[in-house]
Amino acid sequence: MLGKFFNKPDPELSDRVPPGQYLTKGFPVLTYGETPQINPEEWQFKVWGMATPKTFTWSDFMSLPHHEFTKDFHCVTRWSKLDVQWTGIKVSDFMKLVELDPKATHVLQHCYGGYTTNLDLEDFWREDNFFAFELFGEPLPSEHGGPMRLVVPHLYAWKSSKWINGLEFLATDQPGFWERNGYHRRGDPWTEERYGGF
Repeated sequence: MLGKFFNKPDPELSDRVPPGQYLTKGFPVLTYGETPQINPEEWQFKVWGMATPKTFTWSDFMSLPHHEFTKDFHCVTRWSKLDVQWTGIKVSDFMKLVELDPKATHVLQHCYGGYTTNLDLEDFWREDNFFAFELFGEPLPSEHGGPMRLVVPHLYAWKSSKWINGLEFLATDQPGFWERNGYHRRGDPWTEERYGGF
């Protein structure tokens, strides 16, 4: 398998490829369960918990500023893909529309298909995090989380929820799907926070 689909990173990439990772020649698709098929016209995004409840449409999101992002992407299953090109909306721009309780400290991402994953607000509300709706200049494919996913480049990819449709703001940390099944609560690739830690 190594060599056909994955390569060992060159030493000069040590500042971009975390420990224990291999570079992929493609863009692997890893999904638990069936792949949801969502029409953007029917897509809805909800905010609740320790925030004023609101529901946003696809048009609401598309009215926010669009940005191009080129980011490296690291999966907990030990592959990395460099220079992934996305188009999306900054989390910081979206959060201008959210009335957040100052006691909120964490957020649980909710997705079509029932997937969830947790982030603390410091990890979530970063300038380089974004909601992606295009991949390499094309509408984001369903298998990669389309019509929209969150991208959190500094953490392992399971924190970048595919098919995202809501944010539940919380006063305490609450594990999501993979965290309840043994994955680390945070998922920093540079310190190999793969499993345990909740």
